[in-house]
Amino acid sequence: MVLAKPVPPPPAPRLYLATPLLEDPAALIATLPELLKKADVAAVLVRLKTTDQRTMISRIKALAPAIQPSGAALLIDRHAELVARAGADGAHIDGIEALEDAMSSLKPDWIAGVGGLPTRHDSMAAGEAGVDYVLFGEPDAKGERPSVDAIAERLQWWAELFEPPCVGYAATLIEAREFAAAGADFVLVGDLIWDDPRGPAAALVDAEAAIRQGHASISTKASAEQD
Repeated sequence: MVLAKPVPPPPAPRLYLATPLLEDPAALIATLPELLKKADVAAVLVRLKTTDQRTMISRIKALAPAIQPSGAALLIDRHAELVARAGADGAHIDGIEALEDAMSSLKPDWIAGVGGLPTRHDSMAAGEAGVDYVLFGEPDAKGERPSVDAIAERLQWWAELFEPPCVGYAATLIEAREFAAAGADFVLVGDLIWDDPRGPAAALVDAEAAIRQGHASISTKASAEQD
């Protein structure tokens, strides 16, 4: 009889922090460096109110020293055309059609992530296009999202079958834990952090703890199945 070696669980997911929708980033610039010391944040998604390109580039350049020295990647929400000129590390694109237009300006030098993938077919098309990650669970244009179970199922499906990392958009700590348990490589948090009455630092620490709880359940489940 050949005994199969136990398969080690994947590493714990890392946090992906989305900023509030910013017009003047000065207040965030002052607090972000200390905030990023509170947890293991892999990337920060900079969300800017749309204005002229020169102003947006200036705001991204101002944010960069508050983000990149921590080791976190700076990604711009949607505006792939600004990445190179602003010194960002990549962009997050919304939807397959927009991704097709953005890939030529992002690859091979910058990170290209994509959300707005309502179907499995869209998700697979994004993977085939060469994206660096796929995001599941973010609100659509109407503010609607799939159920938590549906998002977790999509994350598990992707994690088991495909190589590019998957990201779960968590609106609550419970979701952060569930998506980590489902096999997400990263968990995106935004309003969950900024709207916490205790302040963003406490919320970020709790989000990381929830992710680690969810990840620990993978090991527990695997041990139980082997027994």
